[in-house]
Order: sequence, then C-alpha cells, then structure tokens
Amino acid sequence: MAENLTKPTVVDPAAFIATVEHAGRRGDAETLLALMGRITGWTPRMWGPSIIGFGSYRYRLANGRESESLATGFSPRKANMVLYVLSGDADYSDDLALLGKHKTGNICLYLNRLDDVDLVVLERIIRRGLDAIREQHPVTGS
Repeated sequence: MAENLTKPTVVDPAAFIATVEHAGRRGDAETLLALMGRITGWTPRMWGPSIIGFGSYRYRLANGRESESLATGFSPRKANMVLYVLSGDADYSDDLALLGKHKTGNICLYLNRLDDVDLVVLERIIRRGLDAIREQHPVTGS
C-alpha cells in the first residue's frame, strides 16, 4: 500500500458541498453526508480539497513508515460520485448485484446518481467496508 498523500483539513464539509455546481450532485452529496454520518456516528471532515471522510485508521507501509487514511467517505466529482467504501479484501459481489447502476475500482464505488441505486444495499456495503477495515486496523472516529 502506498503512502496516502491526502491529509485531513479544517474545511467544513457542508461548506464544501455547498460549492458543488451541479444541483443533483450537490443533493446527492448532502444525502451521503447524512447517511454516512448516521451509519458511522462520526463527525465528517475534509481530506484534501475534495474528499469527505468519516473516521480514520493508521497503517504501516512496506518501508516501515506509517500513514493515515479515512475509514470511509465520498467525493462529489464532476463525472460521478466516488465512494471510498470497498475493502480490497472483501467480496461484495452479492450486494453489488443488487445495488443498481454502478462501477467499481479497487476501493471505490462510482455512482452517477443516488436515484440509480438501492440505498438499503448501499448502506449495507458501507457497513461491510467499515467492518472489513476494522478487522485489519484500529479505526477511530473523528
């Protein structure tokens, strides 16, 4: 795992969301802010200029140095909503088959709109991702 260069900032996540130009993406970001806050019970904080994170964990790199990353979160990008919810070690295929329209990356779930997915299934995926991270690392709330 490479060192995470994205670090927490003091920018207010709600203020950041208010600057999202596309009204639909802004509304989806507000929904995710509330949903992830309810799921985690943690206060959100900005990681870098565009990622809203909940909780954090530390991990050791191959060179022995430690780094920190958000436990879960999202970023309202122009092309799509990026959710940082998948643990690379877990199998999400059953839930992803039920989720609705999406794409995946290593740890990312890409959504065009929240209307395209089942929010109950999305919540289950977020919880499973957090559980997988907790199995490997001590996670702290923010």
